[in-house]
Amino acid sequence: MNATALYPTLAFASPRKLPKPKEVSGRVVVLDIAFASEASGRGFADITRPFIEQLGPRLVAWVDHHDHVLHAKYKLDPRFMLATKAEHGACPEMVTPELVARIGPVETIVCHNDFDGLCSAAKWIRGGQEPYPGADDDARAIDTRIGAPSAIGARFDRALRARPRDQSLFGIVVRHLATGLSDASLWHCIDEAAEELSAIEQATRELAARYTIIPLSGPAPNLAFLEATDHHGRYDKTLLLLLGQARARVAMVLDRDTLTLAAPFDSGIDFLSVLGLSGGMPTLVSVQGERLREALEKLGASRSDIERMI
Repeated sequence: MNATALYPTLAFASPRKLPKPKEVSGRVVVLDIAFASEASGRGFADITRPFIEQLGPRLVAWVDHHDHVLHAKYKLDPRFMLATKAEHGACPEMVTPELVARIGPVETIVCHNDFDGLCSAAKWIRGGQEPYPGADDDARAIDTRIGAPSAIGARFDRALRARPRDQSLFGIVVRHLATGLSDASLWHCIDEAAEELSAIEQATRELAARYTIIPLSGPAPNLAFLEATDHHGRYDKTLLLLLGQARARVAMVLDRDTLTLAAPFDSGIDFLSVLGLSGGMPTLVSVQGERLREALEKLGASRSDIERMI
């Protein structure tokens, strides 16, 4: 197909940082953007709802797979295709030819700035067809960190982890995926970015050696805790959390004013319930750093360990 014939404008976003409605044109589809929760300090009422209301009828589809208590409110609105992480490990598998055909042409795609979101955008542009065989499986493996992505998926994943804020790279990734990987020259920029990850990974492994293991009496037997503020911006958080989970059931990283908790996708641990959050990914949450004591208490750390960590 000619994926560039009616190529929509792309707006890269996150649940906490959505574009201004007046800055996106025409009919808009939102892909892989979770409803905001209190974890951000501001929640759905301050971030997501104004965006939905200000777009009004220009918002023609919202497709997402992150848990949120307010999904039920939009259950009867045909524009919203909302699932939980357990139902769909990644968003691209929710973008089907039938859905794209039902919604019709769009002028703007607002998508999350990770492989899951970028692949969803490319698949939408392609009319619901996978950018390459196994792309949906790669998105699921990358987003859940269960299993390994294909060599193609790994190339994209490593590039995006090396440059998590590079909007030019996001655009190249979507273009390459949307054209079915037909332009081999686009791999150059992607592979160049991926090469930068090796040094970052080495620094991350050295940092991970500082994890402290804390026994718990709550939903998990133990956690690996790390204060990473002095290494801010010089490590790969995904790898750091995975290395923590290799040593304990829960990994907890404090970096400046952000506290991140992670557990395996199939662990059954629900941080949303533990911390009283309205939405997000049950096994991966980031909250304000000031909630460190509360998080340790609710996970069942002893008083002596809490005082040692605070």
